[in-house]
Amino acid sequence: MKTKIVLFLMLLFGGFVMFAQDMAITGTVTTAQDDMPLPGVNVLVKGTSRGAYTDFDGKYTITASPGDVLQFSAIGLKSQSVTVANTTVINVALEEDAQALDEVVVIGYGTQKKIDLVGAITTVESEDIEKTPNSNVMQSLQGKVAGLQIVSNGAPGASPTVRLRGVNSFAGGDNPLYVVDGQWYDNIDFLDSSQIETISVLKDVSSIAIFGQRGVNGVIIVETKSGKLEQKASITYSGYTGVQNAQNVVKMANAEQFVTMAYESESAADIEFVENSIARFGRSRVNPNLPDVNTDWYKEILRPASITNHSIGVNGGSASTTYGVNASFFSQEGVLDMKNEYERFNIQSNIDVNVTNRLKVGTNSIFSNATQYNPENAAFFSAYFAVPTLPVFDFVNPEATSTPYSDAQFLDYRGSQNPFPVMDYNENQLKIRKILTSIYAEYQIVPDKLTFKTSYYHDYSTISERNVRLPYYISGNSNREQVETSIRRAESIYSFQQWDNTLTFTDSYGDHDLTVLAGSTFQDSQRNFFNATGSDVQGIALESSWYLNFADPTSFNDNVKEIGDRFYTLAYFGRLEYKFKDRYLLNATIRTEGDAKFPSEIWKTTAQFGLGWVISEEGFMEDNGIFDFLKLRGSWGQLANGALGGSAGSRTIDQVTLSIRDLLTNGIISSNNFTDLKREVLEETNIGISSRLFNNRLSLEADYYIRDTKDLVIPVQQPIVGNALLKNVGEMRNEGLEVALNWSESISDNWSYSIGGNIATLENSVTKINTVQGYLDTGSPEFLQRLIVGEPVNAFFGYEVAGVYQNDAQVANDPIAVDNNLVPGDLIYVDINNDGVIDDADRKVIGSYLPSFTYGGNFSVSYKNFDLSVAIAGQTGYQILNRKRGEVLFTNDTNIDAEYAINRWHGEGTSNTYPSSAGRRRAWNQKMSTFFVEDGDYFRIQNIQLAYTIPASSLIGKNMPETRFTFTAERPFTSFDYNGFTPEVPNGIDRQTYPIPAVYTVGVNIRI
Repeated sequence: MKTKIVLFLMLLFGGFVMFAQDMAITGTVTTAQDDMPLPGVNVLVKGTSRGAYTDFDGKYTITASPGDVLQFSAIGLKSQSVTVANTTVINVALEEDAQALDEVVVIGYGTQKKIDLVGAITTVESEDIEKTPNSNVMQSLQGKVAGLQIVSNGAPGASPTVRLRGVNSFAGGDNPLYVVDGQWYDNIDFLDSSQIETISVLKDVSSIAIFGQRGVNGVIIVETKSGKLEQKASITYSGYTGVQNAQNVVKMANAEQFVTMAYESESAADIEFVENSIARFGRSRVNPNLPDVNTDWYKEILRPASITNHSIGVNGGSASTTYGVNASFFSQEGVLDMKNEYERFNIQSNIDVNVTNRLKVGTNSIFSNATQYNPENAAFFSAYFAVPTLPVFDFVNPEATSTPYSDAQFLDYRGSQNPFPVMDYNENQLKIRKILTSIYAEYQIVPDKLTFKTSYYHDYSTISERNVRLPYYISGNSNREQVETSIRRAESIYSFQQWDNTLTFTDSYGDHDLTVLAGSTFQDSQRNFFNATGSDVQGIALESSWYLNFADPTSFNDNVKEIGDRFYTLAYFGRLEYKFKDRYLLNATIRTEGDAKFPSEIWKTTAQFGLGWVISEEGFMEDNGIFDFLKLRGSWGQLANGALGGSAGSRTIDQVTLSIRDLLTNGIISSNNFTDLKREVLEETNIGISSRLFNNRLSLEADYYIRDTKDLVIPVQQPIVGNALLKNVGEMRNEGLEVALNWSESISDNWSYSIGGNIATLENSVTKINTVQGYLDTGSPEFLQRLIVGEPVNAFFGYEVAGVYQNDAQVANDPIAVDNNLVPGDLIYVDINNDGVIDDADRKVIGSYLPSFTYGGNFSVSYKNFDLSVAIAGQTGYQILNRKRGEVLFTNDTNIDAEYAINRWHGEGTSNTYPSSAGRRRAWNQKMSTFFVEDGDYFRIQNIQLAYTIPASSLIGKNMPETRFTFTAERPFTSFDYNGFTPEVPNGIDRQTYPIPAVYTVGVNIRI
């Protein structure tokens, strides 16, 4: 203990000794080619936050000590390091660096220089990641990576939906594989953004093949921050706090609009409900024909919500050791006004030690402890239903306990409608704990040529759920008695272990560079889930009683369940990287993977190869004046999908007795619900270019891909028995173009800027279905979706609306209208086959939830210590099923959105889009059609950040740390036409989607 205290004191006072030796260093930075002064060069004392920039004449001044290392860097120039001796003048000449060719990118089981890549990989740096205040770091990538679709989720602690290059499987999910410091995860909701150094998105098969069947939907590689060799200990604090506001809140019909529609409909029941509201709550003094109530239910259930994050980290290193320690706390309230929040505390540490010149060992650990209170999402649906003539509170009802909430049943409506009872008297708590550890050893069998590495990873996660339903009483038909109170307890345990062993050979022979990797990986995945529900909880008013032993023991019958599974996989893989004359590139990968979930095909081998040509290295490209770097690349490969549930089920024989010709006859029925599956196989061809132009100021990345999923698993209806079995009977294709451009330039010693953007197209289609009917119905019967060859997966399927009948003459002249007893104000459907009848044959594909075009952009400008950045994002060419509106139409006694109320047909020429007040209750107008399927296109200002940096030593003496202040607006503006909270709906069906809030924060970052 004494030794630790001495070490701590040495670290504490070491900084003061260092400053005592400081001296002012001056100098000039020029170009090595023509000795011209270089403005805007960054000069940094290595291992500290002390820095400076060269002025217009290339001159700089910085404080340093003998032995310190000065690092000189600028865009498009090779960085240079100089050790401070006993001189106070250091001049430096920097050389041009076309494309920063030595920059290293993390790939599977290793790294590779950017110039040598043949795959499609996009890397996002920490400065862009940290700008987004959110519980999940993947949210920060929205609009930043071409081909990567991020669908936001506004609930606190919730993860966004992540899709890379479309949907690859109908039954196997679309989540990518996350690799954090080499360890594999299904989700990275435990990471704090301040811990991350880079995120690399591996998009094509050439990049992901080495990861095998778990990487079929793309791979996200995350590198966390750590120290560097011979780096002095540095401490960094970053934090922000702010507020979230629900935006684009759906406008519902107000009391006047609602009452007008009720009288227009000529529905005796609707009119009676209005009169009951007037009788109970009085008449409006503004308009005596209205009740003295005008409730905006969305406004009532929503609130401003806070968001806060604090993170502190220590990084450093010696001659043989690097280390990093980080602790963070994140807190987020939900905008739904109930017990709806998320808190997370993280501790991360890593250490790497060069034990000898040949042996290196390291370990990385993350402990994450989170508490999440899930929202009662039914509240959003209730708020959409609830009529504006009902108040939140009803003080005329003295029997209500413990809060006098109103109840629409007092007005003779069939349901309570008020969303507050379920918000206030339900609580769903999740305690999420993760212990994530890894350890590795790396030994150079032949120094700098042959290296062996063994790594072990373990992800141990638990989720403890407590779902409590508390008692309340509003009326005899709207209450939860003591005997109806309940508590649900659930425990979920997940353990994933992985052991990797690799052997890597690297060498150069004249113009030839060769790297060969061979390895194996063993995975052990284990899950266990237990839940039990009890009712009639005694003493439930006290949280100390929210345990199962306080419930009625007899209530557990049939309410206790436990399931579990354990799977092993073993894989062998190899990769070849070859380069000739620094311009001709070859990359090839093969992987053989064994998985017992697929007994008919336990082992599956897939291969990939890629080629690259660095055209800018050719003699004919010298002094071309445009391209500083130009590379053409292409790849082809296959990859199996292991995300499927695998083969399962049984063959059964049931004895039955039937009446045949009035005689009882014994017999048997044989059924087979065994799914004998093969893995789906992803096959992709990718062609791309990478380039830098105009003295490295402009970068361009472009890729075109064709991605086919073969042996697609879809459910097939079984004859006679009637059940559906999963079978490999289909194929699907995703095809698209991705382009990313970025321009960066320093225009003076004070000014610099960058501007960039990316676009991506996507064409998804089902290319084969081997079923009897030739298609497959999905979704629900009233809101049909269908798999059809040549159309997108899960396409919306229904009728096309041509308009609204305007008058009696138009109805009388249309046989379809006459046959169906239609009236003015009803919808007109297109008779596709012109047979004079609207039936199933007139249905067609009316939309897809997958966008055909996505885009993003960024702009940043720096002036002295100020910098401003703006990011945008958007997508087009997709549709959303407004199911909440559809359910209102076939559910009586409800409100309707204001857009409908304002634009409804209420006389000839008033609307050719919306049915009449009476028409919304007619079955004819409730068919699945383009009336319910709306365009989801949107444009968003994704992020705005204004920052001011106070350099180190610039305030109250030289010991002041570098401090950076930020103001951030996340999603401050979104433009769209869809009639919902947000156009971001993961599966395209909007029934009760949580609002996506705008977030405004102020923050500070301090480096010591």
